[in-house]
Amino acid sequence: MTNDFLHEYPGGGSSDDEMFDESGAFRDDYRELGEILQRWTLDDHLQREERADLALLSAGITFNVYSEEEGTERIFPFSLIPRIVGAQEWARVEAGLKQRLQALNQFLLDVYGDQRIIKEGVVPEEIVLSSPGFRPEMSGFRPPLGIYAHIAGCDLVRDEQQGIVVLEDNLRTPSGVSYVLENRMVMLRVVPDLFPRWGVRAVADYPNQLLAMLLSVRPGDGGDPPRAVLLTPGIYNSAYFEHSFLSNQMGIPLVEGSDLTVGDDDYVYLRSTSGLERIDVVYRRIDDDFLDPTVYRPDSMLGVPGLMRSYLNGHVTLVNAPGAGVADDKVVYRWVPDIIRYYLDEDPILPNVETFSPLVPSELDHICAHARELVIKPANESGGYGVLIGEQASTAELEDTLAQVKQEPRNWIAQPLLQFSTIPTFDGDQLKPRRADLRPFVLSGQDTWVIPGGLTRVALREGSYIVNSSQGGGSKDTWVLNEEPG
Repeated sequence: MTNDFLHEYPGGGSSDDEMFDESGAFRDDYRELGEILQRWTLDDHLQREERADLALLSAGITFNVYSEEEGTERIFPFSLIPRIVGAQEWARVEAGLKQRLQALNQFLLDVYGDQRIIKEGVVPEEIVLSSPGFRPEMSGFRPPLGIYAHIAGCDLVRDEQQGIVVLEDNLRTPSGVSYVLENRMVMLRVVPDLFPRWGVRAVADYPNQLLAMLLSVRPGDGGDPPRAVLLTPGIYNSAYFEHSFLSNQMGIPLVEGSDLTVGDDDYVYLRSTSGLERIDVVYRRIDDDFLDPTVYRPDSMLGVPGLMRSYLNGHVTLVNAPGAGVADDKVVYRWVPDIIRYYLDEDPILPNVETFSPLVPSELDHICAHARELVIKPANESGGYGVLIGEQASTAELEDTLAQVKQEPRNWIAQPLLQFSTIPTFDGDQLKPRRADLRPFVLSGQDTWVIPGGLTRVALREGSYIVNSSQGGGSKDTWVLNEEPG
């Protein structure tokens, strides 16, 4: 059997394909990979793909789909053909992400402090104060090192016109980094011969970097040695595999709310076989609403009564800070370039996608007039739910969504439909172009560190722009080259 799967790839000659240029030749970053793949037969690929699936199955890499009544736990689909990012391009991405998180953390400090950016009219007050992520109880609170968003996952896409742009920010409990680490381990085990001779930047240091960041933001009166835990909602959470994986990799306890208690002294303690052990940092993977039933939802069985009191008194650090979600609100996103300019006096290194808010009258008019050309998104949904792609929607769907936009303008945004880049991905025994995004993870503590690459998610359905695993997406390993190909 020959390697016709590569020669017959329909994405060659497209300007938005990452592996092939308009002439159908390999792009520079992919040339060595392509030369190796040209020696593969289809059987070679299918056999290795089967080995990769078995490795993922044995590792227990699954996720839950809440919208289905049965068979909700799935293996995350994985593609052996990696995404490659050149060294120079990555340097720009890394600088842009550090710039963005510096500005967003200053924004959060300001929003819960003097609110200068609101008073000076840079960001409208109603946008901030009406955000579901805004937590009034955080007003006046300065977390250790002044950092609210310690862990960020910024979703990037490569647009034909602007290059790499930021599609959205995730500053609450961003997930997916465990897939980054497992994907790399699977690639090294199953296809070590694909790696280029000039090398790929390693991702395995993430757990060490994460633990160092957690300990660097411990409270000023923290214990010695400092102790951190990872707080999970439990085994039924869609990201429980990741919670277990990261706690194991960092060597810190994985706990549920019932494992922690707040003492009369307002410190947080872990119930252990040897008694109560004081905890300095809680890496929480529980949403704000469920953290503390005495402050947020009183019916929450997931959180810890008194946790917010301990936090606001400076006796424990919560990562990420409650209230960080105001800065990843999709409506606030519309103003992030202005936020960067305001706090840093710099133009954004990584641009936003052009975004229209129905709260701005002229932008509402634009949305209504150009709905067919836009992607209309609910402002506070995740996982790709509720997104309407104008050109793919029926007239009834479009009219219904526009009626909701007019009725609740704070709950919607609209963006042009980006023809973002495609990467070769197997669909059965055929190689097809599939659209992909990239979620790098940024750690902000004593220092700021960006994992080289991140999670590449691919839309496995033909013609789809939705890459989320809950919507049928898969993933790829992301290679950041150590140096430019010669």
